[in-house]
Amino acid sequence: MKRSVRVFVALAAGLGAFASLIPPSPAAADVDPVPLTILSYRTAVARAAPSVVTVHSGRTVSGRLPFTPRVLVKGIASGVIVERDGYIVTNHHAVQGTSDLVVALADGSAYPTRVVGEDPDSDIALLKIDAEGLRPIAVADINDVAVGDVVLAMGNPLGIGHTVTQGIISAIVRKGATPIENFIQTDAAINPGNSGGALIDTAGRLVGINALILSHSGGSEGIGFAIPVDLVQTVVAILKTKGRVSRAWLGLWTGPPRQGQGARVVAVEREGPADRAGIEPGDVIVRFGERQVQRPQDVTSVVIGGEPGEQMAIDLVRNGNPATVEVQLAPLPTQQATP
Repeated sequence: MKRSVRVFVALAAGLGAFASLIPPSPAAADVDPVPLTILSYRTAVARAAPSVVTVHSGRTVSGRLPFTPRVLVKGIASGVIVERDGYIVTNHHAVQGTSDLVVALADGSAYPTRVVGEDPDSDIALLKIDAEGLRPIAVADINDVAVGDVVLAMGNPLGIGHTVTQGIISAIVRKGATPIENFIQTDAAINPGNSGGALIDTAGRLVGINALILSHSGGSEGIGFAIPVDLVQTVVAILKTKGRVSRAWLGLWTGPPRQGQGARVVAVEREGPADRAGIEPGDVIVRFGERQVQRPQDVTSVVIGGEPGEQMAIDLVRNGNPATVEVQLAPLPTQQATP
């Protein structure tokens, strides 16, 4: 017992000697504050969240066996408030063939909803609710969007509630073909229920409407697609006034000009409306009908908003010289991929 006491005392003495080598801790007042930087997107989320809604729907389907009763299948998707007076954009596939649409706002309040118009080709549908105090989402300029930008996907995946996922813009797929091919690709997680939700930048501005994923499992595998905001704006404006989008055809591909504004003609479909009007590759379109053309997307917007058979003037620059041609928009040919 005495030996144990002596060992303990020796250890204590040894520890005391070692402690004397450790400098005393400074008082809290003497410690310089450590700069703390928190990388967060909370401001962007807070700015956009009130504009992102949940879309509840019902779809009546036949039973799998003969003479079995029809059943109501409930669905859930997301949507985005685009105008203060109750206009909401979502995906066409999310509301196609549905009934009893109800939109639930971020604060939990719910409103019966009607479909203003649908455009299957762009997978966009425009809804309307009667509510006050709505906050429309801020909109980004698509020309400022680039591969590598950080983006956030907002919506209600799998019905679990408002959720935010983060990624980057992986690609901007702009083929100049049908509008549905003009996707923004992202690796931000997008799952069932995210359809129609918002893809926003780090300032909380709408970049696109989440639409679909490529997946072997049915869940997010890092390849998601959103409809770019400029196409969304064009289709929404048409659906609001006409309720539908008439698919006209011009028959050319455009890209950015080498300098200045406009849309440079990259290729012309043989025997198409543009070809018959005398438009050639290398021409730079500066005006299309009543619209000043500042970028290639402006040409697509005019075609989408036009009616087949409509006659329109196109002002262009060819080899530095101004020229004007008359073009007649044609109906979109079956299986035709050119605007």
